[in-house]
Amino acid sequence: MEVFLVPNNIIDGGIIGISIISSHLTKWPLGIFVVVLNLPFLVFGYKQIGKTFVFSSLFSIISLSLLTFLFHHRAVVTNDVLLAAVFGGLILGIGVGLIIRSSGSLDGTEMVAIVVSKKIPFSVGEIVMFFNLFILSSAGLVFGWDRAMYSFLAYFIAFKTIDITIEGLDEDKAAIIISDHPDEIADAIMARLGRGVTYMEGRGGFSKDKKVILYSVITRLEVAKLKAIIHEKDPQAFLTISDVYEVMGGKHKKRAIH
Repeated sequence: MEVFLVPNNIIDGGIIGISIISSHLTKWPLGIFVVVLNLPFLVFGYKQIGKTFVFSSLFSIISLSLLTFLFHHRAVVTNDVLLAAVFGGLILGIGVGLIIRSSGSLDGTEMVAIVVSKKIPFSVGEIVMFFNLFILSSAGLVFGWDRAMYSFLAYFIAFKTIDITIEGLDEDKAAIIISDHPDEIADAIMARLGRGVTYMEGRGGFSKDKKVILYSVITRLEVAKLKAIIHEKDPQAFLTISDVYEVMGGKHKKRAIH
């Protein structure tokens, strides 16, 4: 924030974005607004979500506030607005992603979104996005519309980086295979990829014949190897591959999230 975004009048979404705008208009330190504007949401979150989440978030918010005092305009890397938006969004996304992985939050709007999402047919991400559309658009009134567009770019990059940080680069894939040679394919997957395979029974909708369905969880880097195995053993096999966001238990080795 202090190295890339704030010096170039680029804002983030949520309370942080409102704090940056407020600090610019009043000339008061950014850290004050980060704490003060989040306090009502922390009280709300304590009553609705739980003290562990709120105390973790409070620690994150106070740490951020103190560090903005320390680094304010002391280490500006670039005045190129595009570079600032890209790298600022990237680093911001990594930081927020690590906080979320540790069961904390930097933004009070997320706490409201968690509670509200239980009462209306919208996800937490959709509710936060709705808030941020107004907040990021307000940057156009304060800093100019070019800065508002750069702010949207930084927010989009941060949003995507948060997902990667939380889920990891080695995201898993679930493979469902229907073949007339299930044993050969299953043996090859276990031998070459070292992945477990589960047998399931099914029946064809058109033929009404009984089918053996194979289910296996692999990494993104193993998709090509799996396709090669299937093509080798049964070129006519039916294969679907879908994203898996979390794997627990079994023999599938997954880096733990603490």
